[in-house]
Amino acid sequence: MSTIPNGEERMRPFLPAKDFDRSKKFYEMLGFEKVLDDDVAIFNAGSGGFVLQRSYQKEWAENFMMQLMVDDIDAWWEHIQSLDLVRHFGVPAPKPPVVQSWGLRIAYVVDPSGILWHFAQRRENTKHDD
Repeated sequence: MSTIPNGEERMRPFLPAKDFDRSKKFYEMLGFEKVLDDDVAIFNAGSGGFVLQRSYQKEWAENFMMQLMVDDIDAWWEHIQSLDLVRHFGVPAPKPPVVQSWGLRIAYVVDPSGILWHFAQRRENTKHDD
């Protein structure tokens, strides 16, 4: 059995952008750190990140989901509400945190391309939530 090399690996999914500049502004407003702005834009989010690209397919974007595990969903919800994303970006209204049947407390946000974000509260003593 072989082992996978271990180091500072980081997964970065590629997210579609219907309007690249508008999507960049959306993620900057949310507070994600933009570390590259070129043909693609790379954003850091906690210990992970994503690559925003100038590619868009409606079916792909509207069936794509991202999850951001957070320590304090109430603080994130307050932040999200303060941004008035509906007015600034014409996105659907974010949905407040609710405990889901699988146990996570989640707030939902949709980006300008239709990507659904799950802002999820970490649970104590639950290894897969780290």
